[in-house]
Amino acid sequence: MEHVRDLRQLPKAHLHLHFTGSMRPATLLELADKYGVHLPEALTSGEPPKLRATDERGWFRFQRLYDAARSCLRAPEDIRRLVREAAEEDVRDGSGWLEIQVDPTSYAPRLGGLIPALEIILDAVETASRETGLGMRVLVAANRMKHPLDARTLARLAVRYADRGVVGFGLSNDERRGMARDFDRAFAIAREGGLLAAPHGGELTGPASVRDCLDDLRAGRIGHGVRAAEDPRLLRRLAEKGVTCEVCPASNVALGVYERPEDVPLRTLYEAGVPMALGADDPLLFGSRLADQYEIARRHHGFTDEELAELARQSVRGSAAPEDVKAKLLSGVDHWIH
Repeated sequence: MEHVRDLRQLPKAHLHLHFTGSMRPATLLELADKYGVHLPEALTSGEPPKLRATDERGWFRFQRLYDAARSCLRAPEDIRRLVREAAEEDVRDGSGWLEIQVDPTSYAPRLGGLIPALEIILDAVETASRETGLGMRVLVAANRMKHPLDARTLARLAVRYADRGVVGFGLSNDERRGMARDFDRAFAIAREGGLLAAPHGGELTGPASVRDCLDDLRAGRIGHGVRAAEDPRLLRRLAEKGVTCEVCPASNVALGVYERPEDVPLRTLYEAGVPMALGADDPLLFGSRLADQYEIARRHHGFTDEELAELARQSVRGSAAPEDVKAKLLSGVDHWIH
């Protein structure tokens, strides 16, 4: 019987995790109780909610659940707890580097404004990183449902805090709304300020949205990007440019982008030479964390331990981690496989 290596022991980087979505279900229940928030039953049943975001109503329901969870984060200590617990979960899953994604606008009203909100988040990240040993940074994400001017404000803010832990600039929410090119100025500001451009694309819409991210936003990484599998020329382009796709298999299935775990085109991307970083997206809503994504690659796609090690390497190379951190993690991957 072949020795099955523990995927939680495989050193990796986690590049696609949303802030509220990283919360532990038990923490959400405690905070809801603390603030007297009545949560939808889908968030209290102990089971991941049944979601399908491939139609407008399904996405609206997903957003409603996310907003309900976010409304339970009201004080700096709630932010600190969420970040600390997200770090602990990642460490348990073998992550040595986490880039957590947040739109500080959503938390600003309860935390004293946009700048205080971002500072509270960055302080929490710095503390959690120090206490858990996990390398941890922040990706500030604009919301494509809002006005592009809001995105520019966020991009300027993100650049201002580049030396305090912000490493990238993203664009999230329903990619069927708002053209990527509407946000080109915001991304130019972020890139000129030395931040990585990492917008979402190729999840709810097809390959064209990935091309838009590359052409209009000059993306260095793509959030999701799986639908690029439908266009061989686009796959070649991603591979040649070395643009990492942050692929979230459990999320893709939970949101109905693909019917079953084996339908997520992990093999197609991998064999085309497109670098991938597996991510958990929103564990609170999808019920699985980082190591589970590698388990999906192993169980449903027949990835060997060598191939899983290569996926882990790709996640590290695609990260904004300093070179010494990358070297340490890559050496850990070699140790895991040999």
